[in-house]
Amino acid sequence: MHASQEPRTDAAVINLLGVRELGLQPYQPVWQAMQDFTNNRSPDSADQLWLLQHEAVFTQGQAGKAEHLLLPGNIPVVQADRGGQVTYHGPGQLVAYVLLDVRRLGFGVRELVSRIEQSLIELLASYGINAAAKADAPGVYVDGAKIASLGLRIRNGRCFHGLALNVDMDLEPFARINPCGYAGLRMTQMRDLIGPLAGPLELSEVSARLRAQLVKHLGYLEQTTLTGEQTTLSGGIQAL
Repeated sequence: MHASQEPRTDAAVINLLGVRELGLQPYQPVWQAMQDFTNNRSPDSADQLWLLQHEAVFTQGQAGKAEHLLLPGNIPVVQADRGGQVTYHGPGQLVAYVLLDVRRLGFGVRELVSRIEQSLIELLASYGINAAAKADAPGVYVDGAKIASLGLRIRNGRCFHGLALNVDMDLEPFARINPCGYAGLRMTQMRDLIGPLAGPLELSEVSARLRAQLVKHLGYLEQTTLTGEQTTLSGGIQAL
């Protein structure tokens, strides 16, 4: 169901998730746009989900330790303001940023993380991949190898940052770090688990299925694709 253009009641705003599909983007302009949206949103702002891929980059969490960054080489490193340790983003990985008023939704942090993890688990199950979460290490795993990472920041009851799902990418850069702060942590991806006989693995289809799962598990009754409110800048994007 798509949103109408009529003024919305408070209940309608709570039940609505706006979705932006941003394609391949550099990290820092999107990070800045997330911060701007979070800082400037009002109590009546609908929540948003941004779906995209990033150009190759390592990002450190705000408490990230330098010893987990081993040999970054020519891949840039950005000190971000999310939780967690160092991770890698690159083409072929689906990133979903969840810009939510968690106070309004009534979720605690652990419940929010669990709902996101369950969205990923059910998405992967739709491709025949048996995945699970770990109570002591946020993210989603397949036979002990990590397939999806989570890192959130909550400010004044509103969260930003989100998740990264390895779909069909070059995993080599993960060997240059201790992923999420764990030395020797194996990383995996959907392509390697479903095999070449499954046919093309379209990131757009994975994105659509993830979107549906997040709408379901975060409890929204309505979603709409946001267009026309996004201004393309020379340095990246600005979400209005």
